[in-house]
Amino acid sequence: MSECMLVNREDMMELTRRMTLSRNSLFRIAGCYIDDDGDYEGSFNTSFLKLSSKDKIKNLELMKKVPFSETNINLKRYLFDSKKPETSQMWRLLMTLKECKLKNDEMLDLFYDFIMERFKCAGAYGIRIAYGCYDVPIKTKNHESQRESEEVYEYLICTIAPTLDDYEAGDPLCGFLFPAFTDRGGDRNHICVFQSNAKRPHSEWEELLGV
Repeated sequence: MSECMLVNREDMMELTRRMTLSRNSLFRIAGCYIDDDGDYEGSFNTSFLKLSSKDKIKNLELMKKVPFSETNINLKRYLFDSKKPETSQMWRLLMTLKECKLKNDEMLDLFYDFIMERFKCAGAYGIRIAYGCYDVPIKTKNHESQRESEEVYEYLICTIAPTLDDYEAGDPLCGFLFPAFTDRGGDRNHICVFQSNAKRPHSEWEELLGV
């Protein structure tokens, strides 16, 4: 496993504030369902803006748990193993999904298959991944935001959560934010990995992500 780097809490709170109905930075969401036997049950892929207000709120609350979690305990930042991240299969897959804004179902299926083959879960679960785009405003020396954009941060945020009745998602077991949001900008050499139980993490989750 690669070295764990510290996550800046303020960076994560800045992203979290963009995960509300009035200040939403998520534009697309996709996912699939896996049954008790570990078999694929179905998938979805839609514009976030087309969801009902109720479903928007549910998914925002679910995705928000990744950046809002306890930094450097439940949420840690890792460098991809190689000095050349492009040699990592998962890194290449995540970059492709980000660049296509989750509009390539074939690549999404590869992503789901990669997880299903390696992730261990007792019971049915769902994989959800969202694409977001945030115009990072310039901040003055006194930390006040200006309207001008300093950088456009495009990112993926993913959760794995047990499936409840009617395919509702329970509390996420793990997830990630890619690229990492470091010093208020995209950091494609790092990924922020979420584990709901820091004392008993899903070690296979970090391994399959390639960190």
